[in-house]
Amino acid sequence: MKLKNTDDLNALKAQSLKLIATRRLTDTDSDQNTPGLVRHVMVCGGPGCHSSGSPGIAERLEEELSRRGLSEQIKVFQPGCFGFCEKGPMMEIHPDNITYCEVSADDVTTIVEEHFLAGKVVEHLLYMDPNTKERFPANIPFYNGQLRIALRNVGYIAPENILEYIGADGYQALAKVLFEMTPLDVIDVLKDSGLRGRGGAGFPTGAKWEFTRRSQADQRYIICNADEGDPGAFMDRSVLEGDPHSVIEAMIIAGAAIGASEGFIYVRAEYPAAIRRLQIAIAQAREYGLLGQGILGSDFSFDIELKYGAGAFVCGEETALIHSIEGARGEPTVKPPFPAQKGLWGKPTCVNNVETLANIPAIILKGAQWFASIGTEKSKGTKVFALAGKVNNVGLVEVPMGTTLRQIIFDIGGGIKLKKTFKAAQTGGPSGGCIPTKYLDLPIDYESLTAIGSMMGSGGLIVLDEDDCMVNIAKYFLEFTMDESCGRCTACRVGTKRLYEILTRITEGQGTLEDLENLEKLCHIIKDTALCGLGQSAPNPILSTLRYFRDEYIAHIVDKTCPAGVCQSLLKYEITDKCVGCTLCVKKCPMSCISGTPKKRHVIDQERCLKCGACMEQCRVAGAIIRR
Repeated sequence: MKLKNTDDLNALKAQSLKLIATRRLTDTDSDQNTPGLVRHVMVCGGPGCHSSGSPGIAERLEEELSRRGLSEQIKVFQPGCFGFCEKGPMMEIHPDNITYCEVSADDVTTIVEEHFLAGKVVEHLLYMDPNTKERFPANIPFYNGQLRIALRNVGYIAPENILEYIGADGYQALAKVLFEMTPLDVIDVLKDSGLRGRGGAGFPTGAKWEFTRRSQADQRYIICNADEGDPGAFMDRSVLEGDPHSVIEAMIIAGAAIGASEGFIYVRAEYPAAIRRLQIAIAQAREYGLLGQGILGSDFSFDIELKYGAGAFVCGEETALIHSIEGARGEPTVKPPFPAQKGLWGKPTCVNNVETLANIPAIILKGAQWFASIGTEKSKGTKVFALAGKVNNVGLVEVPMGTTLRQIIFDIGGGIKLKKTFKAAQTGGPSGGCIPTKYLDLPIDYESLTAIGSMMGSGGLIVLDEDDCMVNIAKYFLEFTMDESCGRCTACRVGTKRLYEILTRITEGQGTLEDLENLEKLCHIIKDTALCGLGQSAPNPILSTLRYFRDEYIAHIVDKTCPAGVCQSLLKYEITDKCVGCTLCVKKCPMSCISGTPKKRHVIDQERCLKCGACMEQCRVAGAIIRR
């Protein structure tokens, strides 16, 4: 079906609204026993729930409904990520407005019999607050304080059905751009909105579009950077899997604004579900006349091609990404010239990441002032974070800029696991920094994070507790960036290796105070001389931990101890007078370095001990073996 004009689009929207109307209702809006009312059962299709068996749950539910003759009254499908990964697989039932958590395939029969046939809520599958023990049929506290703009459709619409996207105002922003606005109007709206790049550096999006448009050329390009390489990050993946049309619509809008007729989505090959849904969405957009020649009957033509990344972290840098698309080695180049001046195949090129693009249709429809009213003075709108680590509620969250770390970690995240003590939060992925307790109430925005030695990055947020060694954390992230260095510049290729060698000596108890001085000096040299953002930001975890946790470095060097008990070379296992001589530790020691007679205290030969901890794991007497 080709949409020839905006009237066709509006007519299709009116029809498509019926597909998602049930999901807009709550139990207070409609009697769930209304004849002909179709229930929608949404089984989370996000990566976390998918790996926990949600496809099997959806399939079994469909089989059970079919067996009982309920398939026409109850529709089952898998949208994108619900965000609350800690309690997955999750299931939402509309218009009943009920959410079930930690659902298994074995629960399917119970849900059908109790919820659908008997009209009862399955109480044990409702979310239960771990502190108050209160159960929530809906309105789970995890979602309190969140505001979804980039994720507005993720977990709400069926991502493989373009009609559901159209029913949720999809492609209305494109129609507005093509028939009611000039390219400069579009750019002005983005500039006035204050939208900044969500991929890391936070460059103003409107300004980037303007620079690209002003560059004289016979061809320009728009590229979506979907090469999400940060460890633990899955923000872009969730958008691509749950709402691919929002990115496609934004790219078409960008093409109209900057004067480009072709766009590329550079997506990680490790994201098969995202790739498949992008392929489906692109094919659907072409079928409906939203991609290709004369879009919606206008004189504007635009198309999109997928390109696959091979997993190189450095290809998240825009010039390295461009070289990879061209078929060359993914290495960065010196700027200027910037891609907006000379990018893909030497033509002006605008590179935006997934989350940035996902915001754009909503901004065009609701206006610059609406978006600018959210957030802080210099950081507008919302930010998506992948909340992970030692936090109770691991998941995907979207909050207004200016929300504090405390609100994210303790209100939305539910606090620290096992009631441990919060130690630090690492933001910005391997290029970010570690933020200590004293900054828990700092409003999160680009400038404030940079000021304390961290960065927004793409949105990774890893929570650390009292059991984490900050020296080892710095070493972990440095090892990642060292391995991912493309090797083009000496500062990054050699400098990160020297940093890693120094950190290794320190964590093995062989470091000196001179190492500490050299470590800091080398960090600043690399930041000042590396070719691209990967090398320039690689020292951030080290510098931030030196700044806020220097005492741990001193303990490793001077006292030859790891305060958190993590660095294996500095550990010491000792058998105390609580030992009853059961000999379990003797039997399990791989080096046979524990001696003693039965029913008497045993002794560990410290010179031969591997510090593997097998003895402590096997010991059944509390405090008989200690680690320090």
